[in-house]
Amino acid sequence: MAISRLLARPMLASMFIVGGLDSVRNARTKAEAARPVTDRVAPLLQRAVPQLPSDPASLVRLNGGVQVAAGLALATGRFPRLSAAVLAASLVPTTAAGHRFWEASDPAQKAQQRVHFFKNVSMLGGLIIASGDTEGQPGVVWRTRRAAKDARREAKVLARSARREAALAKAKVT
Repeated sequence: MAISRLLARPMLASMFIVGGLDSVRNARTKAEAARPVTDRVAPLLQRAVPQLPSDPASLVRLNGGVQVAAGLALATGRFPRLSAAVLAASLVPTTAAGHRFWEASDPAQKAQQRVHFFKNVSMLGGLIIASGDTEGQPGVVWRTRRAAKDARREAKVLARSARREAALAKAKVT
């Protein structure tokens, strides 16, 4: 593993571990700010997974738990692509709920929320890059194309060999 990955993954994950723990511990205080998002997301989640809770505090706590687990996985290099994708998915509702700068009336508060919003957008970009990082190894698409190319080449060799064998067999018969 490259030293950059060894250092960058824990650095990227640190905010999610700290923020996730804060969300788990202080879910009730964050629930009111999250209500506009949870009211929209909860019905969709209920259709997909009926066992999930629908109250804002539980959803904030669940999102925080997901961020802690995926953050720890990313930091330790366990399933880094999957954990980065999970963190990216969890960051969208977190950002929409926690940093609604367009609703702030105080200019200082609006500026602060805008900075946090775009910080999260930049972290989302990093997570998208991390979720596609194959650590220098060929990706699935490349491997699939390579396997198909190898199979075509092998089929041509086998067909040529079969034609040669058929010609030899025909020559022996006649």
